[in-house]
Amino acid sequence: VATTLQRDGSDYSAAIIAKLLQSAYQPKHEPTTTSPEPEPSTICHNVTIWTDVDGVLSADPRRVPSAQILPEVSYNEAMELAYFGAKVIHPKTMQPAISATPQIPIYIRNTFHASYRGTRIFTSSTTHTDRDKCVCGFSSVEHMALINVEGSGLIGVPGVAKRMFGALEAAGVNVVLISQASSEHSITFCAVEQQALTAKTAIEEEFHKELKNNRINQVDIQAPCSIIAAVGDGMSATAGVSGRFFSALGDAKINVLAISQGCSERNISAVVMTSESTRALRAVHAAFRLSHTTVRVGIIGDNEIGDSLLKLLAVQRNKIRESYEVDLQVCVVAKDGTAKELVTLQNNQTGSSDSITVSAYSMATGKSSQTASDGSVEFNNATDVAQLIPVDNISNDFTQHLISDECAHHIIFDCTDQDEVGQMHAGWLREGIHVVTANPSGLAGPPERRDAIFKAASMYGKLSANYLRGVTVGGALPCIDILKSLLNSGDRIKRIDGILSVSMSYIMYRISPPLYATECMEFDEVSSKGFFKGSDMPTSQLGEKAVSLSEAVKEAVALGLMEEDPGKDLNNNYCAQVMLVLTKELGLDNSKITSNQIVEMSEKLIKGKAIVDYKNISKEIDDDIQNRVDAAKAKGCVLRHIASVDVKSQSIDIRIVEVPGSHVFAATPPSCECVRFFTERHRRFPLIIQGPSAGADSTASALLAEVLSLMRSKVGPKSGALSRTTSSRDVLLSQQ
Repeated sequence: VATTLQRDGSDYSAAIIAKLLQSAYQPKHEPTTTSPEPEPSTICHNVTIWTDVDGVLSADPRRVPSAQILPEVSYNEAMELAYFGAKVIHPKTMQPAISATPQIPIYIRNTFHASYRGTRIFTSSTTHTDRDKCVCGFSSVEHMALINVEGSGLIGVPGVAKRMFGALEAAGVNVVLISQASSEHSITFCAVEQQALTAKTAIEEEFHKELKNNRINQVDIQAPCSIIAAVGDGMSATAGVSGRFFSALGDAKINVLAISQGCSERNISAVVMTSESTRALRAVHAAFRLSHTTVRVGIIGDNEIGDSLLKLLAVQRNKIRESYEVDLQVCVVAKDGTAKELVTLQNNQTGSSDSITVSAYSMATGKSSQTASDGSVEFNNATDVAQLIPVDNISNDFTQHLISDECAHHIIFDCTDQDEVGQMHAGWLREGIHVVTANPSGLAGPPERRDAIFKAASMYGKLSANYLRGVTVGGALPCIDILKSLLNSGDRIKRIDGILSVSMSYIMYRISPPLYATECMEFDEVSSKGFFKGSDMPTSQLGEKAVSLSEAVKEAVALGLMEEDPGKDLNNNYCAQVMLVLTKELGLDNSKITSNQIVEMSEKLIKGKAIVDYKNISKEIDDDIQNRVDAAKAKGCVLRHIASVDVKSQSIDIRIVEVPGSHVFAATPPSCECVRFFTERHRRFPLIIQGPSAGADSTASALLAEVLSLMRSKVGPKSGALSRTTSSRDVLLSQQ
């Protein structure tokens, strides 16, 4: 009777024939080095299964697009992967090859890619030699139901499990996974979702007396569920595997419903809700270095900082993927906090490698491209990457296009100085989005806003979204990081003061330059053997000749050192916000003070007056400032814009100060900041941080550095964190 071999029948037949060929060979004598037995043509060297894929994959590529072809796996690993849904080979196909003497390797190769070596299935795999990749792959079983039976009547009662699983056997229910705690208060198992009600009915009938007497509380069903399984021979006796597995699920905000692991340590299984299974697979796959971790990024701010950040993310994308195994994918960009349009990816499906670059953004918005020679990496044609779409509510629509349920990490960069955007920070944090901000208005806003931000940043404990605000104080200088390090190491900060506004640093340097500025720069250029290039600075900054306030402001605006509204710099609004952030980091009670109150108490360039029109500063104002400069110069001093916070008195001060010509504040170069920390340990001589902190490129680099520091803690540890240990089984064997 003619018939087909059915699914995997040809593979199974090939394995059987291979075993028969292997067993047909009977050597006449034991081979030796001097008289080796010739290999007859009947001996079988391997079995090759030709299919439509390149080999065994580390995960389902439809759910984990970055899944890799495994060069080799063991029989046991292939068995586990095949059971948990890998369709490339059936478990029964391997049985003849395993039982043959000697065992026969199996190759999985692609009919349409015959030159590719494929995957070798044999006795061992690379999971034994590569500690960091002790897991060879991940699989899942879908359409499952989790059934939980609990009650005091289960504790210490012999035969309960026998009765339960006997009833399930009689009802024809196949149990896929079993989990029971040592307290014996409950028994949990997984079955196919279609059999869940049958299983529940069978258990209720078997234990009807216990249910009636409340010795068993209830029989619960959770569905639909999925079983996520980590498979690898190398997990045996390797410390830290379970920790990394469940940490990855926790960081991805996946709730684990049940856990199971056999003593062979070849498989760790966790039950999760089906709606979270794809995100769970991607999280654990990346945690074990089988792929990179994708981070979906949103940027608010179509300005110099935003453009520099977009360019930097494109240029560094490949390097970050190689060094950190993190892929920063820009998915949505907004002009500002009041925008009525968004630029989003045309293909915004999770798994796409597209990312918005400056070129793509310019084409979508109709702006002239600024990146013809920026060296950015275009993963696709820029014309096909981004699109411009209208929005009604930027706060809701922005996150709607950013968040994907299948992605574990989402980040928003706030490159603006807008109060409207600062109001959104707390909401983003509550949605689980990490916020990286150069905008101090979030923490410098009303007390309720500050409290809401910190509450949102801690509402889920260690799983809360992070609020990264290091750039809000000192720009690219690590002021907040150093402040935290001092406090965490047990030091006590008494006072912080310094030049904390880049624009005012430049303006004050230009209207009141220090003595011997040119000589100092020439000395630095010679002593640094050319690393310091004073000659590269604008000619106007090299001389010691003072300019008027109006000229200095025009220069600062032209150099991009001012806020989008320069009046915020000139009238101390920006500096007041920075000081509020500092007081919060110092743990001071700033709940009763606002940035506007600090501005009112601060000293302006024009005493008692605010500069309204920075473009048309009158000659009267220029003359008044010049008189102050001359008066300071007569004393051997220069004018500097100094902000300070005193911890003991909890006072904030912003003043125009006459600084001695030899003081560090006087010598601080234009457009640089200088911050001093007076502490218990640095009492006599303060700890000083000085350097350029602004400019779009410096700020963008500082923002990116904050993200990389965050992701280093989120992504699994590098090689060496997992190490071999002696298992309890090995100890017992050694004692026998």
